[in-house]
Amino acid sequence: QVQLEESGGGLVQPGGSLNLSCVGSGSIKIYGMGWHRQAPGKERELVADINTMNIKKYADSVKGRFTISKDNAKNTVYLQMNSLQPEDPAVYYCNAGYDYGGVVRPSSNWGQGTQVTVSS
Repeated sequence: QVQLEESGGGLVQPGGSLNLSCVGSGSIKIYGMGWHRQAPGKERELVADINTMNIKKYADSVKGRFTISKDNAKNTVYLQMNSLQPEDPAVYYCNAGYDYGGVVRPSSNWGQGTQVTVSS
């Protein structure tokens, strides 16, 4: 099981941008990687994922604003977040999941999360 560590969160104004990183302790090439977020009092929800063929999927709420990508040579998956809105603040978690025929399914393997805060 690869260990995951997120970074890049912080405080940003509405309309601003952040780039989150998730670094694996080993290769992430065989995993379907995903970004999920959880706000206080809310369930954890899928934000975006990327399968082993580099095909990407996004939640409707972030489509057109966020971009997921990965660099297998660096064992890193990224989440570029643009045009951040007041509903986006949450702890963002990286997940190393399964790839079933190109469909990403989350596993129980999570990073510790990175906090994203959007100020008014």
